Amino acid sequence: MKNLVIRYKAELIGVALGAIGGWNYWYFVGCASGSCAMASSPVNSTLYGAFVGGVLVSMFKKTNKDESKKSV
Repeated sequence: MKNLVIRYKAELIGVALGAIGGWNYWYFVGCASGSCAMASSPVNSTLYGAFVGGVLVSMFKKTNKDESKKSV
């Protein structure tokens, strides 16, 4: 488990920051009418933000060619 956290440290930080950003979006911007799928619920916006944060960080992470061959 410890190796997993160390290996994906950048992605986990991105997920955490994205979740914080998603919750802040719901709190400060939000959707008063409730018709917005993402901003009407704090859970939806937090999960969406966490997903986007993880994907953004993983897009810029360099992978070692030897590592990618081992995972197959």
